[in-house]
Amino acid sequence: MLPASPLAWLERRSGAVSLAGLIQAKERVCNVANIKSQKKRILTNAKAAERNKAVKSELKTRSKNAVNAIGTDAGEESLRLAVKRLDMAAAKRVIHKNQAARRKSRLMKKINAG
Repeated sequence: MLPASPLAWLERRSGAVSLAGLIQAKERVCNVANIKSQKKRILTNAKAAERNKAVKSELKTRSKNAVNAIGTDAGEESLRLAVKRLDMAAAKRVIHKNQAARRKSRLMKKINAG
């Protein structure tokens, strides 16, 4: 099955916050919603989804950096930043608080083992 637009597949693969994603949301608004508040809600949800995607990507990067920095001078600092970002994501409800706790626990296990 082919994507709706030629850029849709590339945008899904890149994971970057893009203007094209918001343009597609606006096109969807014109074709689907008739109610003004629902049109606004579709755009708001698209923006939030883009932001959440960026935060989740940063969480993965910070965790990888913390694991890779085990035993170096920057190891403790990278661990602190990873835990801080996990807590911030849980506080803003990008991820569930139990998921943040689970990720921190697994990260600490890896750090202590290595």
